[in-house]
Amino acid sequence: MAAWTPQQNRLFERALAVYNRDTPDRWQNIATAVGGKTAEEVRRHYEVLVEDIRRMEPGNVPFPNFRR
Repeated sequence: MAAWTPQQNRLFERALAVYNRDTPDRWQNIATAVGGKTAEEVRRHYEVLVEDIRRMEPGNVPFPNFRR
């Protein structure tokens, strides 16, 4: 799977706001909006994003100790 460019990530975020869970062919529509990605790549990118957010919820990610 090819890396996502900053531009593709911006387009991905915008497309997520347009094509919600109830949109038929959601992943294909988002892939078309992003360009250069398949519907499967877009769906997987979303799943990784959701997992990252879940890990950031309180208690799941240790915070560094910045005390001097």
